[in-house]
Amino acid sequence: MKTVKSLLIAAVVFGATTLVSNAQSINVAESSIIWKGEKVVGSHTGTISFKSGMLEMDGETVTGGKFTVDMTSINTTDLKAGQGKEKLEGHLKSDDFFGVENHPEATLTFTKVKKTSNGYAVNADLTIKGETSPISFDLATTKDTATTTFKVDRTKHGIRYGSGSFFDNLGDKTISDNFTLDVVLKF
Repeated sequence: MKTVKSLLIAAVVFGATTLVSNAQSINVAESSIIWKGEKVVGSHTGTISFKSGMLEMDGETVTGGKFTVDMTSINTTDLKAGQGKEKLEGHLKSDDFFGVENHPEATLTFTKVKKTSNGYAVNADLTIKGETSPISFDLATTKDTATTTFKVDRTKHGIRYGSGSFFDNLGDKTISDNFTLDVVLKF
């Protein structure tokens, strides 16, 4: 019986070591997220930074991933200082939108990864403002980069400010429920 327990312990330790050694950490300084939010009369763009992230690999094949985003890093790139940049960034960080004081991080965890002819089809759990919802997207990879573009329905994360789906008579103050993320992972 001791031999069986010893073998099981060795298998668990070896398996955990193998999982760790197959994780490919991203370079957070070189990785990027560009966001675009749209409204009836225009749009805004900006960036947000990764706090950490890694892809799980089986050889050269992506099998999983987990990423943490620093929500306090929300930056608007289409406005300049003194021209509404500070006001918009403050509003995006407020409880009307991402509530970064109470929710300084967002996470994305892959739940299913399927190899396709163009890369990978990924299902994941996205947690923003403490609310988790499933999301799907395609992921393209090269030797040291992975890229994707996908839309996020902010209302699935309790962000309803200016949403025509929840409020009537907003007119040209209506903000799209979806925002787009262009993601580049460098590792």
